[in-house]
Amino acid sequence: MLLTKHHGLGNDFLVVLDETNVDLAPIDGDLARRLCHRRTGIGADGLIHGALAGRRTDSGVVMHLYNADGSRAEMSGNGARCLAQAVAAARDDASLHVVIDTDGGARSAVVDAPMGLSDAWVTIDMGPAHPGPEVPSGVHQRVDGRIETVDLGNPHLVIDGPDPDLVDLANEGAWIEKQFAEGINVEYASVIEANVLALTVWERGAGITQACGTGACAAAYAFQLWGLVGGDVEVRMPGGAAFVTLGDTITLAGPTSLIATIEVDND
Repeated sequence: MLLTKHHGLGNDFLVVLDETNVDLAPIDGDLARRLCHRRTGIGADGLIHGALAGRRTDSGVVMHLYNADGSRAEMSGNGARCLAQAVAAARDDASLHVVIDTDGGARSAVVDAPMGLSDAWVTIDMGPAHPGPEVPSGVHQRVDGRIETVDLGNPHLVIDGPDPDLVDLANEGAWIEKQFAEGINVEYASVIEANVLALTVWERGAGITQACGTGACAAAYAFQLWGLVGGDVEVRMPGGAAFVTLGDTITLAGPTSLIATIEVDND
């Protein structure tokens, strides 16, 4: 099995493409757990299978995403951006436009890599935001500050509170995730200057990550609902800044990096 490792703002993924593998072993949650383990595997926040079957267009690819714990995820903004970079590298196309079919719907991505495909700027149309799941009463009682659930193909709880870096994310994020029947991604965010948010994130199935693309979009959307930001928002996370444009649909942009090409013996 030939795969590549990428990161978008420190949010790292292993990507397996049908088009660069002649014969693939089964790709499932068990394989994801083994490969994503940071001590006994390669290490990553998730494993992405870029499949050719079921494409909407000849240029498209289907994204099957497994979290580090082996669970399936409907969508990942940074994961989709990394997949787009992987497809661009496989096709040697430094200005690729690709439609990515995710469990959360089709997403259109554009790769811009004028200096070479190891580092790219990837912009993706994330689709519209929708209201997320109902917030359990226990979460309302525990969380001090404004909260909003947002659905971007996957569920998010955005919390407007103190400096996100001061939150005990390992405890609070894990606890909040367990209060939702289907789990949830948890973002703590605050306005640090005009149209700039600071954000930390607990991701369902992965834990604390350096960045979250859908989380950045969810936070920007929630803070616009609260009247605290405008239509163009910079979201600063531990791994770096993502850029979100809010409109009828939400656009996410930021850098991605190709870390390595890896051959795995899956016997």
